[in-house]
Amino acid sequence: MREIINLQVGQCGNQIGTKFWEAISSEHGIQSTGFYVGNSDVQLQNINIYYNEVQEARYIPRAILIDLEPGTIDYIKASALGQLFMPDSFIYGQTGAENNWAVGYNTLGAQYVDNVKEIIRKQAESCDSFQGFQIPHSIGGGTGSGMGTLLIKTMKEEYPNRIIQAFSIFPSLKVSDTVVEPYNAILSINQLIEHADECMVIDNEALYNVCSKKLKVISPTYSILNYLVSSVMSSITCTMRFPSQLNQDLRKFGINLVPFPRLHFLMTSMAPLQAIQTEDIPITVPYLHQQMFDATNMTCSADPRYGRFLAAFASFRGKMSYKEVDEQVLSVSNKNSSYFVEWIPNNLKHSVCEIPLQNNLKSVSLIGNSTAIQEVFKRIDEQFIAMFKRKAFLNWYINQGMDETEFTLAESNVLDLVSEYQQCQDMFVEEQFEEQPENTVLIGEKGQN
Repeated sequence: MREIINLQVGQCGNQIGTKFWEAISSEHGIQSTGFYVGNSDVQLQNINIYYNEVQEARYIPRAILIDLEPGTIDYIKASALGQLFMPDSFIYGQTGAENNWAVGYNTLGAQYVDNVKEIIRKQAESCDSFQGFQIPHSIGGGTGSGMGTLLIKTMKEEYPNRIIQAFSIFPSLKVSDTVVEPYNAILSINQLIEHADECMVIDNEALYNVCSKKLKVISPTYSILNYLVSSVMSSITCTMRFPSQLNQDLRKFGINLVPFPRLHFLMTSMAPLQAIQTEDIPITVPYLHQQMFDATNMTCSADPRYGRFLAAFASFRGKMSYKEVDEQVLSVSNKNSSYFVEWIPNNLKHSVCEIPLQNNLKSVSLIGNSTAIQEVFKRIDEQFIAMFKRKAFLNWYINQGMDETEFTLAESNVLDLVSEYQQCQDMFVEEQFEEQPENTVLIGEKGQN
């Protein structure tokens, strides 16, 4: 058994994490009281990856819920799902991080790290073969960004041989409720580059676009956005939780998707995402293949057509022909070879899990390591530069023990990451150019920066 500990940090991380536990509890037949009421042995086959069995047929999530203010934690405790968690799984403060990365990382958040470490130690000791951490959090606020990245750094030091997989919600200018989000984001990305092993990049701008263009929801609530993220998390983890064509774990994800240690920021997509109740579109295997590479289905605002995939993994769910899926993957790989680097052979993997996603008889999720992800970092850096060159709001961070040079170094590290992605993209273009006859236009050439 390869157990995972889930650390959900901050308001956003806890809301997403709670939706995730709702989703997978339903799939595994677990009631809100923790008792098993399912109808298939498959539901319990790998359940210990995410749950501890505390008594016969009662399962408790292997999770720690952390926030520096009590509001979100109190809400979860009072909800129907609140009794699913152990009482000592909740760690919370009283004042909050004030949307300040430095408060979460340097001052207030640091006071709770030892408590978190102790609970993690107990949970890790109860595991047979503990494989790593899953951490949903936001990088735009204070607790999720500051304390979230502090915990990632701490866990990497305490458990250097374990994998850290972060589900990071990136800020968007179109969907912003905090002025200093670019500061918090750059400081967080700097830490994620150094200490995370895999980082799923999700941003609210892309989620809002999905709601308005695909689901026809004009004014989506955070509940809908959190449901979308939890669906992505459920689909990504299904190959670990259920028997499938290619069983994965956190380390295999890294081996198949991360060719260089620093280039571990991954794009995700989901299909189908149309308003099924209003559109009579048959959900076929070819349709899912076409949709999973569609830019409007991506959960971060980066268009894969303007970059190159280093590697990708497609996870299909539902009753479908394995042979048809294999043939479609081969066809997609051949037709879209110009969007994949040639120096990594067989870089599109896939798996089929017969257990369907909630409310979808057939679905697919894609995890891609694409050079197009640099669009997200560039966008955040532009917002960061606009404030930092005028030293706006900097005093709030300096008052919490930070120095101006820390901002400069963090931005420099993020720009280095952008350059590394661009080098991988340029390397591919140069090789293709050498092989092409004169007057040939490369597919996707317009996307080169």
